[in-house]
Amino acid sequence: MKVLFMCTANSCRSILSEAMFNHLAPSEHQAVSSGSFPRGEVLPRTLVTLRDAGIATEGLSSKGNDAFEGCPPDVVITVCDKAAGEACPVYFGPALKAHWGLEDPSHVEGDEATIDAAFHATLAHIERRCRAFLALPLADMSRDELQQALNRIGQE
Repeated sequence: MKVLFMCTANSCRSILSEAMFNHLAPSEHQAVSSGSFPRGEVLPRTLVTLRDAGIATEGLSSKGNDAFEGCPPDVVITVCDKAAGEACPVYFGPALKAHWGLEDPSHVEGDEATIDAAFHATLAHIERRCRAFLALPLADMSRDELQQALNRIGQE
């Protein structure tokens, strides 16, 4: 199964999601990420947060929708924060779509410890959701059942 995590800038939340999913997933599952308006670089603190958690960062980059060109995803998960008034990207394809909104830790203000804590809390939230996704009996689920499960995970 191929999963696409989408966000606006593809520099923080979607990158954290891509890396965490790939870290936890068996080889038959793969995640990529993209942004509707890619920043063109991954935020350094995103990479530090992943390394602190022992997650590989090689190959991670901020990219647009060409990230999955020629290999369409089975599932698209948006991770932008609608509550903050941020417009989530839209994917027009046959993939299942779910929204797992996350506040952007790169917008947190405060001292280094406060900002680091926000990034680590976001990564922990992503990890819980990815583990819930990967624990699903995917082979035994209908498309509708998977859609419902993805929506439920996004509300946790």
